[in-house]
Amino acid sequence: MSTGTNPSTSAAGPAVSVPDPAAGQAVRAADRAHVFHSWSAQGLIEPLPVAGGEGSYFWDYDGNRYLDFSSQLVNTNIGHQHPKVVAAIQEQAARMCTMAPGFAVDVRAEAARLVAERTPGDLDKIFWTNGGAEAVENAVRMAKLHTGRPKVMSTYRSYHGHTAAAIHITGEPRRWANDTGAAGAVHFFGPHLYRSHFYAETQEQESARALAHLEQTIAYEGPGTIAAVILETVPGTAGVLVPPPGYLAGVREICDRYGIVFILDEVMAGFGRTGAWFAADHFGVTPDLITFAKGVNSGYVPLGGVAISAEIAATFDQRPYPGGLTYSGHPLACGSAVATINAMAEEGIVANAAQIGENVIGPALREIADRHPSVGEVRGMGVFWALDLVRDEETREPLVPYNATGAANAPMAEFAAACKRGGLWPFVNMNRTHVVPPCTISEAEVKEGLAVLDEALGAADAHTTAG
Repeated sequence: MSTGTNPSTSAAGPAVSVPDPAAGQAVRAADRAHVFHSWSAQGLIEPLPVAGGEGSYFWDYDGNRYLDFSSQLVNTNIGHQHPKVVAAIQEQAARMCTMAPGFAVDVRAEAARLVAERTPGDLDKIFWTNGGAEAVENAVRMAKLHTGRPKVMSTYRSYHGHTAAAIHITGEPRRWANDTGAAGAVHFFGPHLYRSHFYAETQEQESARALAHLEQTIAYEGPGTIAAVILETVPGTAGVLVPPPGYLAGVREICDRYGIVFILDEVMAGFGRTGAWFAADHFGVTPDLITFAKGVNSGYVPLGGVAISAEIAATFDQRPYPGGLTYSGHPLACGSAVATINAMAEEGIVANAAQIGENVIGPALREIADRHPSVGEVRGMGVFWALDLVRDEETREPLVPYNATGAANAPMAEFAAACKRGGLWPFVNMNRTHVVPPCTISEAEVKEGLAVLDEALGAADAHTTAG
């Protein structure tokens, strides 16, 4: 079967592969016959057969090319098929495909060193996992064992993964159908001025009142029962909610006061996404544990991990840590992480994300918001942005109801379809569209994508009170 891959590259970007609709139909048929997809009603989906990708683009078998404004699942931070990472995986496979986690392996140690070199404070020990959910699972386990306490606190606007502990501490609706064993998971409201739960009028009020709410929740739950507070440094899927000044530092102080482990989930926000190696760098805060995945190797091979402080690591100096994974620190995954981190450093990819966000994406999105009644708020940093889409600018009523499906979600579905017709692959969640391209994206590519986004928002505008 022809795969339709191996496109040529031009100054305008990677070319679409030679169309091969028959191959695409075969892929579609095989997928529908045998693949069970996540988070989906299997009979209601029609996955797009993808033939290949390069840089900021991917394409299908019919010859349609898409600018990837989703970075897949906000993980291809260095874009598709980065040649240095592809070569590193090939070289590692030729030398050592796999080795059990109990052995010392050069790329395993080097990847850990490179991550630890970039974490804040003394988070210098790395526990490797296969992805972000397992990283969260193990960070929570470490916190509970370190403190001897049973509860973990997290915000409602959050997503932390779909393993047992991770899905229960998740706040958003994907938790609901799995919420059968949530003992020890306590939720609270984090700051979000645009939709404030605290009747705040300024970022300073929102920060102070959100911290007071957190401390009051701790008091009612019993400080001596709480092992950890876990926060996405910048909540991603929940809406790219950049925390207000002083909030994360305030959480750090509260955790210190009550002997609570502070965990920052950087699975989505880490490795250049916000224009820094870790989003925590923007806020001058050092947690006790950091979970990471996605951008550490752009998802080329499944990999995640927990960066551990010296104090928590010392808990397990003489006491075995009761957890492990067959593929912890898998050589292919770690080899791709070494190549990814080195490429990001050598090519200035983190700095590119920062300047593209500050000088191109942010200003352009604010101009777009001025033109469209459907855009209620623009927020973000680096290559990590969201547009909060509304039915009414004054009331801030969301364009679609919370967790809408079917006909109720039609306005967002129409907007997403308009993006795709224009050659842009969007990241859409509830009433938001996120602008989360690769950290390597160029100014010209950003402008290309934003032009499509601008036009597609007409579909959303039609459902507003002004439409």
